[in-house]
Amino acid sequence: MTIHKLPYESIPLLAGRDVAYINEVPALRPFYKYPVEIEAFRQVVADKKKDKTDRKTLVEVLKKQHRLLPTTSALQENIEKLASENTFTIVTAHQPSLFTGPLYYIFKIVSAINLAKQLNEFYPENHFVPIFISSGEDHDFAEINHLHLFNKTLTWESGESGPTGLMKTASLQPVLAELKDILGESEYARRIYEIIERTHTQNERYADAAFALAHELFMEDGLVVLNTNDAQLKKLFIPIIKEEIFNQPSHELVNQAIEELEAAGFPSQATPRDINFFYLAEQLRERIVEEDGVFKVLNTALTFTKEEMGAEIESHPERFSPNVIMRPIYQELILPNLAYIGGGGELAYWLERKAQFTHFNLNFPMLIRRNSAMWIDSGSSKRMEKLGLSVDEIWEGTEDLIKIYLRKNAEEEFHLTEEKGAFEPIFKKIAEKTEAVDPTLVKTVWAEHAKLLKSLEQLETRLVRAEKQKHDTALQQIRSLKEKLFPGNGLQERYDNFLAFYLRQGDAFFSLLKENFDPLEKKFVVFES
Repeated sequence: MTIHKLPYESIPLLAGRDVAYINEVPALRPFYKYPVEIEAFRQVVADKKKDKTDRKTLVEVLKKQHRLLPTTSALQENIEKLASENTFTIVTAHQPSLFTGPLYYIFKIVSAINLAKQLNEFYPENHFVPIFISSGEDHDFAEINHLHLFNKTLTWESGESGPTGLMKTASLQPVLAELKDILGESEYARRIYEIIERTHTQNERYADAAFALAHELFMEDGLVVLNTNDAQLKKLFIPIIKEEIFNQPSHELVNQAIEELEAAGFPSQATPRDINFFYLAEQLRERIVEEDGVFKVLNTALTFTKEEMGAEIESHPERFSPNVIMRPIYQELILPNLAYIGGGGELAYWLERKAQFTHFNLNFPMLIRRNSAMWIDSGSSKRMEKLGLSVDEIWEGTEDLIKIYLRKNAEEEFHLTEEKGAFEPIFKKIAEKTEAVDPTLVKTVWAEHAKLLKSLEQLETRLVRAEKQKHDTALQQIRSLKEKLFPGNGLQERYDNFLAFYLRQGDAFFSLLKENFDPLEKKFVVFES
């Protein structure tokens, strides 16, 4: 296995703001609080200690959520230590995608585990716990109901609506059967299928199944999984729920940050609403709006006066689900958290939140870009070697990669760049002589030059086409290679599921990630077999 670590700016498929944050572009500096470096955590710890985290409730909830699951000493220790004022969390989060969904689901978790490990070594006077939030309050089922595996797409048809985490796992049986057929009967296949099948049939609700799967995959590492859709935790959120629904401060605060970001050259990521909460119930997650002093739940007959809404929040805070604008506030309220680890898109909306955190009197955490990676299997590696393509070159577009290959392997020079350039001085001299005789004919001279260039370009196109035909097999291999490594012309981590890699390597797949991921290193990792 060869490990390549590339600077993020050399990865053309990443968003501009993503790379700008990683590289600490000065224009973004006003929108975050801490530089991404291990020494800065000393200040983050001091600042977070000023927040009043309800550790007792947090530990109670975590013990409740883990009570029926297998455990490890590392996990038990991490939960118990969260009661201590010297214990802090490193958080990442993702909605419960089908059997973990795309690779970056796993990458987020390993990034958090590794950073917590680093901090425990660097700051032995404190303790640091990796937390993975897996709640399932969102209702965008189309985002989480599928996975891509071996050129096939498995899709879950639940027949339900509302929060995905509250959907019943009974409807997963056809998908589990299809998954078993695809995985086959190898030792690794049987091992991982047993975990997936057990976690998704022994739990009635999908949020619990996804929770259990993440727990079993990483409990040996002390990862603490948390479902924030919990009545005890939501009770802690009551004052902020009321503030947001009745006074609606986030709309103006976040919009102001968006305007400032846009002025600095960065587009908005999430649009705030007047009220940034949904009303949650069985088969229901709908926006709350205010009209003429009356609070309504869209697409339902539910209405509340201000007094009734206040009473509803007090009695049933679990029915109030924060949207993307309020979710960071909720997370940082209930956790003694120092850093949030996320992808470029997630950090983009966190960068809109700094003033909002100040308003709610919460510390704004360090924002850390999760590790990104790509896996080049042995077959692809051999094909790259045969084609003479390097790891640095494969990021080029398919047609650009074909041109690189042809330049290296063409029997004859087929580009006419030099020849086309040679006519420029000739026509310049002709134009000078023409102007001396009849200036009105100069345009005609340059028109003839343009015609000649067009003819040469057409000839060049035919030469390129002829050269491509000579190398047709190799060019088809390049196209196939690009589609395998960059499915849908995107990053592998956003498309492929981890199972394709686990079947080849078993638990060694996770070990390789843990050995080579360092979110503070700020490098894109390429694993080449």
